[in-house]
Amino acid sequence: MRDRTNTLRWTVTLSGCIALSLSGLADQVVYAQQANSDATPEVTKEEPESKSTQADKKGDDTASKPFTQRPDPRRPIAAAKAEPKTDRQLAQDRKARDAAKKNGELTFDDLKFEMEKDAEFEEKLITKEIKDLDKKVVKLRGFILPNSVFQQSGIKQFVLVRDNQECCFGPGAAIYDCVMIDMAPGKTTSFATRVVTVKGKLEIDTKSYKDPEGGYYAIYKMTAEEVK
Repeated sequence: MRDRTNTLRWTVTLSGCIALSLSGLADQVVYAQQANSDATPEVTKEEPESKSTQADKKGDDTASKPFTQRPDPRRPIAAAKAEPKTDRQLAQDRKARDAAKKNGELTFDDLKFEMEKDAEFEEKLITKEIKDLDKKVVKLRGFILPNSVFQQSGIKQFVLVRDNQECCFGPGAAIYDCVMIDMAPGKTTSFATRVVTVKGKLEIDTKSYKDPEGGYYAIYKMTAEEVK
């Protein structure tokens, strides 16, 4: 009798435990469903992009291109090739050049004459137009040759050259690409790396600037009144 009673108690207890387990499992299922419903994001309708945003995306397509198709910043951009001037433009340039020349405003092109490279200079190469400039007060644009000066200010002598390269003066240089400058008494100037305009009396001198090894290194000189 006692064994039967114990068996019944054990059966009731086991049934209760199973019922409680099933009840807890159901609660967990319900809780999980609620959690999933809370975590689901609310679907909202996207607003259309503005025209400016669309234009920005359309215009800025560099990032979307493959790397091999993007421009190389280290490679210089080729300059546009200048169109050759027409006959009319060339005639206008010559007219403007002649007008400036009459006013005493010269460039090194006005001092140039035909002479083969490395050929020996002869006085007969100087044209009549250049001879007409001898002992005239003119203005000439050019650069102060750095190697011809030894101070920044108070300069009394220097070499004026066509451009800022040292190849315009010395062995192998064209003798019409430089002018020996002596400042007038009481006048000095300062060194500058930019283009300067020298005003003074221009002279042709075929005796003072002979190269000891033969030939000439200059044939023009100027007594300068001002350098700007």
